Amino acid sequence: MPIPGQGHLVTTVHCTQTVTVEIDGEVVARSTRPVVLYETGLPIRYYLPPDDVELTRFKPTDTHTTCPFKGEASYWTYLGNGDTGPRADVAWAYPEPIDSVPDIAGRLCFYDTVATVTVEGEPPAPPAPSA
Repeated sequence: MPIPGQGHLVTTVHCTQTVTVEIDGEVVARSTRPVVLYETGLPIRYYLPPDDVELTRFKPTDTHTTCPFKGEASYWTYLGNGDTGPRADVAWAYPEPIDSVPDIAGRLCFYDTVATVTVEGEPPAPPAPSA
């Protein structure tokens, strides 16, 4: 559902693309049930169900941020793989997003500046904005 706000739109689409997330060479997530989030001025983001993430490789942190278009985000640190140390706040989720984006509730997303996010197939087109 589009969220109007000074020309800013956020939309989500459920899809069946395969999304694989690696950090420091370790596969930490693989999903065929992502929610694709399109947001004005930002890259496409893939939100993955927690069941598709190796949560034992992560630790929740005290970091929280607030987005006026999605709500309050919580963050996780990657614990490292024996060869590398931890990577702070590499994943985030909106446990209770605002009402306009319920599809991302509790799903994790990863910073592509730290994680390698590989997507098989083309993303679905974003929904047309409502009039």
